[in-house]
Amino acid sequence: MNDLVHEWIAKAEGDFHTALREFRARKNPNYDSCGFHAQQCIEKYLKAILQQQGMRFEKIHDLLALAKLCLPVAPQLELHKELFAFLNQFSVAFRYPGETATRDQARQAVHALKKLRALLREVLNLDR
Repeated sequence: MNDLVHEWIAKAEGDFHTALREFRARKNPNYDSCGFHAQQCIEKYLKAILQQQGMRFEKIHDLLALAKLCLPVAPQLELHKELFAFLNQFSVAFRYPGETATRDQARQAVHALKKLRALLREVLNLDR
């Protein structure tokens, strides 16, 4: 595993812990941020897989598009399209005025995050 793959993983783990911290915050939780960091974590894990395989990818944030690029090495990702699609909304929709994530949406984002993170770490041969 090269240094850039390690860096993608480290950045993903930072987003993982930030998402959980925001969801668990008792005072002033930011559910928008929780979902955003959940989406960012999965995006970075997908990019780590692509980087590990030497596959080129555009500067995109669409989890469905990134997962599709990973299918040749991780066909099981096809089974989780709904989770990728759910997290996609947090990359932009909740980042600006007009939309605010609820606690329930943040809970769903954390659930999707944990499930997808475990799967992607398995693809990368990492401990869960």
